[in-house]
Amino acid sequence: MKIIYIPIDERPCNTHVVERIAATAEDIDLLLPSKNLFGFKKNPADTEGIWQWIKHEASEADALILSVDMLVYGGLLPSRMHYLLEETADKWIERLRDFHQEYPDLPIYASNMIMRTPKYSSSDEEPMYYEEWGREIFLHAYLEDKQNVNGLTDDEAAELKAIQQKLPKQYVEDYEKRRSFNIKVNQSVLELVQEGVINFLAIPQDDSSEYGYTARDQSVVVAKREQLRLYNNVHIYPGADEVGATLLARIYNTLHQKRPRIYTFWSSTFGPQIIPMYEDRPFAESLKAHVLASGCQLVDRAEEADIILAYNTPGRLMQEAWDQSKKDITYSSFRNLLHFVDQIASYVKQGKKVIVADSAYANGGDSQLITLLDEAGILDKLLSYKGWNTNCNTLGTTIAQGVMGMDGEQAVIQQNLIYHLLDDYFYQTEIRMEMLEDFVVKHGLSYFDLKDKANLVNEERDKRLRRRYSELIMNSFKGFEIEKIQTYAPWNRMFECGIELKTKTI
Repeated sequence: MKIIYIPIDERPCNTHVVERIAATAEDIDLLLPSKNLFGFKKNPADTEGIWQWIKHEASEADALILSVDMLVYGGLLPSRMHYLLEETADKWIERLRDFHQEYPDLPIYASNMIMRTPKYSSSDEEPMYYEEWGREIFLHAYLEDKQNVNGLTDDEAAELKAIQQKLPKQYVEDYEKRRSFNIKVNQSVLELVQEGVINFLAIPQDDSSEYGYTARDQSVVVAKREQLRLYNNVHIYPGADEVGATLLARIYNTLHQKRPRIYTFWSSTFGPQIIPMYEDRPFAESLKAHVLASGCQLVDRAEEADIILAYNTPGRLMQEAWDQSKKDITYSSFRNLLHFVDQIASYVKQGKKVIVADSAYANGGDSQLITLLDEAGILDKLLSYKGWNTNCNTLGTTIAQGVMGMDGEQAVIQQNLIYHLLDDYFYQTEIRMEMLEDFVVKHGLSYFDLKDKANLVNEERDKRLRRRYSELIMNSFKGFEIEKIQTYAPWNRMFECGIELKTKTI
C-alpha cells in the first residue's frame, strides 16, 4: 500500500525515523517529498511545491498523512514566527476541500499543532525576542490565566504586576496576533473533519502547561470539538514529533481492519500517576490517548495481548537523562528495575512481542535499563526500544513500531533497535553533554550553533558512538556488525543528530 507522508518538519525524527518504522512492514511504501522541497529550521518549506507533489502522487495512493503545519506555514518552527495573511489560511482550507472533491476515496489523516509557549528564554525555535523575554511572555499569560481561574497568591500577584510593567507591549502584541491566526486555522481544520474532508485529526500538544497561552488555546479547540461532536475523529493529547508515526500506525491498522491489543506493565508503582516533564497529565492518561490514536486497544491481561508494552517510568521524581550521575534516590527506592527486566525476559521467552518505552528520564534513555537488558541477553530480542526527548515522543513511536513490526522483517527490526540505542541512549543521554563540555565549547561553538564546524563535530560524535556502543553492548546483537555510523547535524546544533547506519550479519 502506498502512503503519502507530509511530516511536520524535515528533521530525522519526523522523516528518517518514521521511514525506518514503515520499512519493518513489508507491504508499506511510504512516499515523502523530495528533500529540496523542505525548508531548514525557521526557513519555511516550498509549500506550493509540496502541494503540487501531493496532487501528482494522489491518484495511486491509499492514504495521505498530512501535517497542516507543514502545508500552511512551511513547517513547525515557521508556524511560530510567520506573518501570513488570513486569506492565505483560507486558501489552504479551500484547497483541501477541492482536493477531497477530486480524490474522495483517498483518506486523509492529519495533524495540526496548538502553538506552544516555552517556559524559558531562547530564540532557537521561537521569535528573536524570545531570547530575552521568553520566560516573561510565558509567565505573563500563565499568571493572568491562573488569576482568572483559581486566583493568585500575593507573591504571584506581585510577580505578574512586575512583568506587566517591564514586558515590551509590541512583543506581546506580535506573539498574540500570531496565536490568534493559528487558533483560527485550528478551528477551520476541525470544520474540515466535520465535513468529511479529513478522516482523522491528531492535535498533539508540544510543551504543554496547566495555565497560559497553550492551555487557553486548547480550551478553545476542545470547545469547538465538543460543539461539532468530533470526539472520535479528533484526538488531543501531549506530543509532537511522534505524530507522523502514530498516524502511520492508525492508517496501517485501519487498512488492515485490525486493532492490536496492548498489555502494559510498569517499572514503578507510582509511575502511572507521575506527570512527566514537558507534559500536563500523568503517564497513564497519555498512554490511553496514544493507544487510541494509533488505532490500538488496551487490555488487562498479557494472555489477551498482541503486544506487551514495558513502560519504564521514574520512581517518584523525573530528571533529565544527562543527570543520571546524580539521580534522585527514588529512581532506586521507588522503582525495581531487576524485577522489571525479569518480567521483560519472561515475556520474551514466552514468544511475546515486547516493546520498551524508556521514559524514566526526559531527553534520553536509562543507562541501568540498557545494561540490565544486555546482561539478560534480551536487548536484541525486543520488537522495539525507544527513549528520546519527551515521554510522548517515546511512547508514540514505540507503539507505532510495535504495530508495524508485528510481522515484520527481523533484520530491519534489529537494525532499528541498534539505531535507537545509538541515538536515544548513547547520543542523547551520554555523548551530547559530554561533547558540549569537552569538545564543542573548546572549538568556539555553542549548543545551538555549530557554525562552520559541523563536520568536525560529526566526526568526533561518530567515534564516540562507535566506542561507547562496543564498550556497553556486550551480550546482544552478536549476529550483527556495524559497518557504518555517520552522523549529521540537521539544524546545525547539538540538540539532535541524524544517523546513517549500516549493519551486516555475521
